[in-house]
Amino acid sequence: MNKILVTGGCGYIGAHTIVDLIENGFEVISADNNSRSNENILDAIEKITGKKVKNYKVDLCIYDDVVAIFQENRDIAGIIHFAAYKSVGESVKKPLLYFENNLNSLINILKCAVEFNVSNFVFSSSCTVYGNPDKIPVTEETPMKPAESAYGATKQMGEQIIREVINSSSIKAILLRYFNPVGAHPSALIGELPLGKPENLVPAITQTAIGKLPMMQVWGNDYDTRDGSCVRDYIHVCDIAHAHILGLNYLLQNKNQTNCDVFNLGTGNGYTVLEIIDEFEKASGTKLNYKIGPRRPGDVIAIYANNDKAKKLLGWNPEFNLQQMMATAWKWELKLKEDNKLNIPGSAN
Repeated sequence: MNKILVTGGCGYIGAHTIVDLIENGFEVISADNNSRSNENILDAIEKITGKKVKNYKVDLCIYDDVVAIFQENRDIAGIIHFAAYKSVGESVKKPLLYFENNLNSLINILKCAVEFNVSNFVFSSSCTVYGNPDKIPVTEETPMKPAESAYGATKQMGEQIIREVINSSSIKAILLRYFNPVGAHPSALIGELPLGKPENLVPAITQTAIGKLPMMQVWGNDYDTRDGSCVRDYIHVCDIAHAHILGLNYLLQNKNQTNCDVFNLGTGNGYTVLEIIDEFEKASGTKLNYKIGPRRPGDVIAIYANNDKAKKLLGWNPEFNLQQMMATAWKWELKLKEDNKLNIPGSAN
């Protein structure tokens, strides 16, 4: 059985990926200091899979603590690296925090991958690396424009760091550029748990609809788009998670044509913020209380994916449609409300 280290395993995409890994026969260990996640999510993973996952509660920016994980687990076959701060808005306000955390943790993980001969590496990247593209949909060959946020810059730099490392080592890497992950596991046992006020659109929608937030703000309606709001490619988190298993097997089975390959993970469809709100209202039967506000610094105007490469080489096909994305997100929010009534630990945001 192949042992996989998942960094940020208690996070939103990390947790869903751990479930998919276990369901596909992998042994998993997690590294997450829970500074922006909840360790109780591991209990939910155990309920879904029947497997208990060990989490190393360490700060990946502390090299000695990272080394200790690898010393204890000398049979790691691959690494999926999620651990990073991910709020675009916060990164604009606190760029040094993002550069320090996101890059130092990546460097320490790569150092250990080289030292302990772990040659299969999957990196959680982002469509923010494209900046404001001249043409959409974007392909993996689309030139990178200047990042619109420090978060996006850390993903651009992270990709470059990985490329440089693999040129001087035996590491093979896949860079997965996500578009906008949304939704929750169909069981409603795991989903997105933002700390504090949510920065991402769908949790902001569901928290407003359930009454946690009094009103939601749409950041700008004067962009050059269909209805003036930003356009994004929304993809279900379970579809994103499964792409990591396909990417990992691609490396483990030596199907990779290059030592560093890049794949877009999106549906190939662009939806505006206002269209997403409308779709949520249909899926939930709930009218959303929102207002139009000013543009938000760091936001890209419009972006969606060309996903032909992932379909062709990884055999990846997104299965969840937009209605299912909204429905599972709402089911998760309702479950959180019910759990709070029952005082289940770790269920509250």
